[in-house]
Amino acid sequence: MKHRTRMLSFFSVIAAVICIDQAAKIWIMDHFALFESKMILPDLFNLTYLTNNGAAFSILAGQPALWRQIFFVGAACAALVFIWIAQRSFGRRSGVYSVALALIAGGAIGNLIDRIRLGFVVDFLDFYIGRHHWPAFNIADSAITIGVTLFILKNLLFDRQQPGQGS
Repeated sequence: MKHRTRMLSFFSVIAAVICIDQAAKIWIMDHFALFESKMILPDLFNLTYLTNNGAAFSILAGQPALWRQIFFVGAACAALVFIWIAQRSFGRRSGVYSVALALIAGGAIGNLIDRIRLGFVVDFLDFYIGRHHWPAFNIADSAITIGVTLFILKNLLFDRQQPGQGS
């Protein structure tokens, strides 16, 4: 029964991340012109509608579109297979692992939907201090980052038990 609950939680978190991510991106696209920016917190945070043809920090953005699409779709699919395998192993140990992997999967799927549907990823979260901006990102990117951080923290700092004794 515990395994069933973790799997239900796993898929629920994935679905929630995808829904929130896609809803936010649709809202941004409907309410902002490309490159439009609205200050939310002065000297800290704007909503800014940007597109990203590349990966994190626009890596590979200058490559031919077909090659980029094949690469990113293939990489996302490979990552999702890896996440599924990891979930079947780590997810049995702890609900934290399940949530972490679900956040990563949901984020990967959210950005994959953009790449397939639009040919690029919609970014809109723009944090900065003065004129120094962190590269814009989105809800999916945030979910991936939080998931990876949770997984690492659980694995390195808090998982002192032997496999099979999980919480």
